[in-house]
Amino acid sequence: MPTSTATKPTTKQAKKAAPSAATTSAATTPLQLCCGTLTADPLTAPEADDLAQAFAALGDPIRLRLYSLVASADEICSCDLMPLLDRSQPTVSHHTKALADAGLIVGEKRGRWVYWRAVPETRRSLHRALAD
Repeated sequence: MPTSTATKPTTKQAKKAAPSAATTSAATTPLQLCCGTLTADPLTAPEADDLAQAFAALGDPIRLRLYSLVASADEICSCDLMPLLDRSQPTVSHHTKALADAGLIVGEKRGRWVYWRAVPETRRSLHRALAD
């Protein structure tokens, strides 16, 4: 009877096989944020979870500025974000992934770089939630 020679992949192999932030974020659906303001009606538990996730991602000053840069442009390359934020490529990548995981931005990999866009539906939902 033949025995299996398959082994558990190493951490390095698992990282290579894992999808990139650009791949994951492009497939991520926008947050299903509440459609009213915070003061109009009490939030449901899922609405509160969605808003908390988005606000947590924006709670870091670098991510807040990064989101502002992305949202103010139709799209922007990671290579252009590095000098604007005065941060290295790994740092920009870390923060764009956090924003993408929160459903705030989506990226499209083109060659070596990722081009980022703000998710309009999420942006409008955040604006409505904070409006009076």
